[in-house]
Amino acid sequence: MSEPDISLSQAHAAEASHYSADLPEGWLRVGSLDMEAQGIARRPDGKVVFIEGALPFEVVSVQVSRKKSSFEHGTVTEIHHESSQRVRPGCPHFGLHTGSCGGCKMQHLEVSAQVAIKQRVLEDNLWHLSKVKSETMLRPIEGPAWGYRYRARLSVRYVIKKGEVLIGFHERKSRYIADMKVCPVLPPHVSRMLLPLRKLIGQMDARETLPQLELACGDDVTALVLRHLEVLSEGDKALLRAFAVAQNVQWWLQPKGPDTVQLLDEGGPQLRYGLPDFGITMPFRPTDFTQVNPFINRVLVARALRLLQVKKTERVIDWFCGLGNFTLPLATQAAQVLGIEGAETLVARSLDNYDRNQALRPEGQALAPTRFVARNLFDMTPEMLVADGSADKWLVDPPREGAFALSKALAELNENQDLRQGWTPPQRIVYVSCNPATLARDAGILVHRAGYRCVSAGVINMFAHTAHVESMAVFELA
Repeated sequence: MSEPDISLSQAHAAEASHYSADLPEGWLRVGSLDMEAQGIARRPDGKVVFIEGALPFEVVSVQVSRKKSSFEHGTVTEIHHESSQRVRPGCPHFGLHTGSCGGCKMQHLEVSAQVAIKQRVLEDNLWHLSKVKSETMLRPIEGPAWGYRYRARLSVRYVIKKGEVLIGFHERKSRYIADMKVCPVLPPHVSRMLLPLRKLIGQMDARETLPQLELACGDDVTALVLRHLEVLSEGDKALLRAFAVAQNVQWWLQPKGPDTVQLLDEGGPQLRYGLPDFGITMPFRPTDFTQVNPFINRVLVARALRLLQVKKTERVIDWFCGLGNFTLPLATQAAQVLGIEGAETLVARSLDNYDRNQALRPEGQALAPTRFVARNLFDMTPEMLVADGSADKWLVDPPREGAFALSKALAELNENQDLRQGWTPPQRIVYVSCNPATLARDAGILVHRAGYRCVSAGVINMFAHTAHVESMAVFELA
């Protein structure tokens, strides 16, 4: 377990209206939640206590499992005063009991309250980590709270002693696989498939060497990627084919790394998702990165482009462009687009997606000229940024590590204008983040060194019932 950010947690706890000094001995009043969805309280001596299962403004008793000089970890044992926002979890496998699933952490909290807490996490990170305060807060992007998870990586294990197969997420704080019979955050047809999948794998010759099952749902196709450590027998392949027909799924096999993934049988419909607001269809392979929540993704892309305010005369760069999730919609609005991504395979797939969509565009609605480049974006320099040419707008959508090198290169060009050689910075940047801490770090560079204002920011509830915080921030040249 990683060490918690005590400074941020103390800031949360200090804002509780009362400490625990006025309570019976051992009782604690919870002030807020941390990024792991643990309640944060303080003992009368000021020591921070992280409490699993506790919600803000509850008064609880705690069983402490870990003590350090500056903080403690524990689990709620009794709730003396319950939050009005506490709700009954929607999944029988959620909770603090032995064997509970670790996939979700916030099902006991009403969904709108989850979003409010994530918004607070974003604001706290921006201010406490970088002293950045957004001029306005965007309305949160929300979608279905159940049945939204179109991507998932499920562990598989044949338990020899029990003679049965487990398929699911890991248990809470454990390397063991939860005994999942349903999963309400998965699409309903996939949740109903969990027990049939367990039965299928239990019948296979290779059942002891099948460690993982990956789910990828498109608009029309449900793909299952089976990781197998030994060559599958013809009998096992026949079982997979029969299951595919019965459950209307498409099997892919993965004997080694992600590059080895291939269809069990060629042919059949293509895995893809649509962005109907832009007339774009995105084919993808089941191991390609795509957003987990397609309902949120459609709204996310539309809002990002609306906030970017792209004009038909402008050049736009899409950093960390992936398959072109933002690039292709941008090509419906801009004069010219450049998509930059680290992986050569994704760049090739982006270009293919661009060509496919260009061929399907109605007459008079052609996509703007678009170029894709492969580059290590964690090794950016001011010189590389100048070589890419000036752009009016940027869309930045990095992985959890953020866009530190890119932000730093932009700052260095602002601080040393002799390096520019006629290059001009973008007037507006929309930054889509899956980690509020790295967004805050990069925002600090953009605001304090690169000459930008943070004009708006807000959260995206991509992963309902989890503590995962997706967000978006808009920066404008001051």
